[in-house]
Amino acid sequence: MSDLKTKFELAAANSKNLSERPDNATLLKIYALYKQASVGDNADKKPGFGDMVGRAKWDAWTSLKGTIKEDAMQQYIDLIDSLS
Repeated sequence: MSDLKTKFELAAANSKNLSERPDNATLLKIYALYKQASVGDNADKKPGFGDMVGRAKWDAWTSLKGTIKEDAMQQYIDLIDSLS
């Protein structure tokens, strides 16, 4: 587990230095996988209609409900590696 966590933390650091900015759908996937891996299932209240960005992030994270943290970590690592 600690090896996976180390790779996850390295991927999180690498995500800030990607050669080009990913499209919005990919950014939402990165966000959702990170939150699922670090926090677990989304228990936050859904943002209102006025907060479109917050709502998109909430929806993306909620779509991963039930995903095991370790699986989310590995998916996050794989995604960041594919973008690097």
